[in-house]
Amino acid sequence: MTDTTLSLHHIIRESNRKANAPLLIMFHGYGSDENDLFSFASELPEELFIVSARAPYPMHPYGNAWYAINFDADLGKWNDNEQATASRDLIARFIDEVVNTYPVDKESISLLGFSQGAILSYAVALNYPEKVKNIIALSGYIYPDILPKNLNEKDYLNLDFYCSHGSVDQVIPVAWARKTPPFLSDLKIKHIYSEFPVGHGVAPQNFYEFKDWLIKRIR
Repeated sequence: MTDTTLSLHHIIRESNRKANAPLLIMFHGYGSDENDLFSFASELPEELFIVSARAPYPMHPYGNAWYAINFDADLGKWNDNEQATASRDLIARFIDEVVNTYPVDKESISLLGFSQGAILSYAVALNYPEKVKNIIALSGYIYPDILPKNLNEKDYLNLDFYCSHGSVDQVIPVAWARKTPPFLSDLKIKHIYSEFPVGHGVAPQNFYEFKDWLIKRIR
């Protein structure tokens, strides 16, 4: 089922609850679309109301991005911070729209992001902690340029993170992801961090681990 009236194009899987369903919003990686992570939906608890969003910047010939990644003459890589910031705030608005549109519990909102979607999930949670509760960040990292300047002044007590990465990730170095646990610890944010012997993807054992983690937090 799809809905095109909200800020982000998205598809949904309805909950078996008629009201106050726990909400899970999915954010795909660079060059993908809303169907990618939605493949997890059939394996996730039926009480979850699942929304999978499409990133706002189309790529050619196919796919979408939350922000552009550019390469200079020396093959150095840089991110379009204006687009990243705009997507961060667009997601925050989209969360409000979803809560106002669907029969979900605004006190039980989880985000699931992969790669660029994970980077944005971190940023949304750390900028707008009042909007979300649980964050599953797969194969991403914390990108300081789109975080609030007053990190130490915000209340993050409600947040809980599941973070994972492939130990042989060829797209986002695992060393970047390993900075996440001390960063979250410094802010006294609840989290767990796992690595799996894979590249830039989600191993089956990774899926089952974050699924179990999420089940314990929505029931």
